[in-house]
Amino acid sequence: VQLQASGGGLVQAGGSLKLSCAASGRTGSYSMGWFRQAPGKEREFVACIKWNVVTTYYADSVKGRFTISRDNAKNTMYLQMHSLKPEDTAVYYCVAQNLGSDCSPPRNWGYWGQGTQVTVSS
Repeated sequence: VQLQASGGGLVQAGGSLKLSCAASGRTGSYSMGWFRQAPGKEREFVACIKWNVVTTYYADSVKGRFTISRDNAKNTMYLQMHSLKPEDTAVYYCVAQNLGSDCSPPRNWGYWGQGTQVTVSS
């Protein structure tokens, strides 16, 4: 499984961005998710979605502002981000793993994509 994240950029506080993660290989039965890492900080979980497209889980810091979704026919996952804050600035990574159960942390994610930079200016 290979993952390719895209869609990052520079946006003003309060703005929106939509990240995409294109997967190669059979990820239809995999859970997928997003992590982020800000400079000088540890990597943190952002959101995940099960293979069934319905079950999702969010970090408290993004709940109500971010929406994770996926299109299994296109092997693509998305992260729609609204009401962005400067503290959302980070490199965002997409992940995938056949977890079997729910995807809420902590989980061992075996597949990682390269990151995409999101910068939110104040």
